[in-house]
Order: sequence, then structure tokens, then C-alpha cells
Amino acid sequence: MSSQQVWFITGASKGIGLALTKLALSQGHKVVATSRNIEDFKTSITEHQNNFLPLKVDITSDSEVKNAIQQSIDKFGKLDVIVNNAGYSLVGSMEEMTNEEFRQTLDVNFFATANVIRHVMPHLRGQKSGHIINISSIAGYVGFANAASYNAAKFAVIGLSEALAQEVQPFGIKVTVVAPGQFRTNFMNKGSITYAKNKIPVYGLDKAEEMWTQFSGQQTGDPAKLVKILTEIVALENAPLRLLLGPDAYELLKEHRAKEMEEFQAWKDLTLSTDFD
Repeated sequence: MSSQQVWFITGASKGIGLALTKLALSQGHKVVATSRNIEDFKTSITEHQNNFLPLKVDITSDSEVKNAIQQSIDKFGKLDVIVNNAGYSLVGSMEEMTNEEFRQTLDVNFFATANVIRHVMPHLRGQKSGHIINISSIAGYVGFANAASYNAAKFAVIGLSEALAQEVQPFGIKVTVVAPGQFRTNFMNKGSITYAKNKIPVYGLDKAEEMWTQFSGQQTGDPAKLVKILTEIVALENAPLRLLLGPDAYELLKEHRAKEMEEFQAWKDLTLSTDFD
């Protein structure tokens, strides 16, 4: 991949997306940054304007995503690195979530990623290069109570990424799915995290909301280190397909996998009993 790259980053007006946008621009790359509100960029991005294309995009809209990809190609001539970063968490039990709330979580966290990939692939395949980075979460490997819709979306992002990697490898395109733990961003602030409106007292959602609010700003992960790693892996000949980021993510998944294997072993006799005699 050439030294100057063209990055396409969704959810770029805050948090990890904004930090990555700033870093990529500072490194001399060109960046297409999508957001629901590009007015935020007027104060957050004040340098490197010639290399910067902010786009207001509803990434859940297939047609808007298609138009954004085409505008990016028209402006910069190509795309090299695609970062599907946009997302938010809905907190609430399955019983409390409405159909609309659940589906909206999937639209933003999963189907938007599929929209971007679908429309960028003809360009990447034509140039026989590119790197697609899909931001999942440790919640894409481990289920958490009161986060079922977010879990469902992030588990799906991992499955999509593993399948996509096999499809695009013959065309020289790389795929990395990143599963961060807790990083100190505004992810737990209002606007990035939402709570089911139909609260049922026995599930204790009020207490969960209070806990998450207090935890915001206390996360141990450094966003600057995360985005630096993202800019580094695109230069690797053999970039990882699956990348955990954060000691908390690593320890949690290691413990989770051990429990999985313990349960699989406990029920091994039933597992192996299903073939014809």
C-alpha cells in the first residue's frame, strides 16, 4: 500500500473515530469522515483541510452509503482503508427492549457495516488492494446481561468479518475485526449509549444506568494507543484477522473460552452421539 492512503471512517465525529481521523490526517493521509452531524467537524478538525472530506451520511441508508462511497472516489480517486467504526449500545433486558429499539441497534452496529462493505468492494476489488477494519467489541465474543441487541450486532460483525476475509483474500484485500475492551471515550455518555424506555423494575435498569454513568471516564484503555495500533496494522504484510485490544478484553475472553471448553467437555457424550449408528 502506498505511503499516502485514503481512509474512509464511519462514526468519525467523536470517540475512537475522531481520534483516528486526527491521527491519520496528521500522518499525511487523506480522510473521508462520515457522521450524522458534520457540523461537529468545524471545531474538531481545523487542519489538513485539503486532505479532509467530511460527509453527512445516514449509514443505515443503503443509498446514502453508496453515494458517500462514490463522492469519496470522485474526490480522492481511490480508497485504501475502510474503518467501520460507528455504533452505540442499547442497555436493557430483552423483555424491556421494543422491536424498534432492538432493530435500530442492529441497523447501526451491523447492517451499516454491511452497507459500506457492499458498496466499497467493487472499488477495492478493481484496484486489487485495500484493508477493511471492522470495529466489533469484546461484547462480540462474550455475552452480557442487559446488552443483548449490542451483543447480537457485535457477534455478527465478527462472523461477517471472518467470512469476508476468505472472500476477498484472492483480490489482495485484507480484513481485520477489532474487539476492544473498555477505552476512555464518550461511549458511555448520553448520545452514545441509550437505555430501553420500557423499564421493568425487577430488571434493575435504573441501577445499571447509574453504574454505567459513574464508570464513564474511568475506563483504563487509552484511545490514543488504540488508534495508533490501527494505523500500524495497515502497513503489515500479514495483518491480524482478529485483534483484541486491551488487557481487560484479553483476560475476559481467555476466561470465557476456558468455561466454554469445560462445558463442551462436560456434554461431550451427547455431542458425539448424533451420527447414524
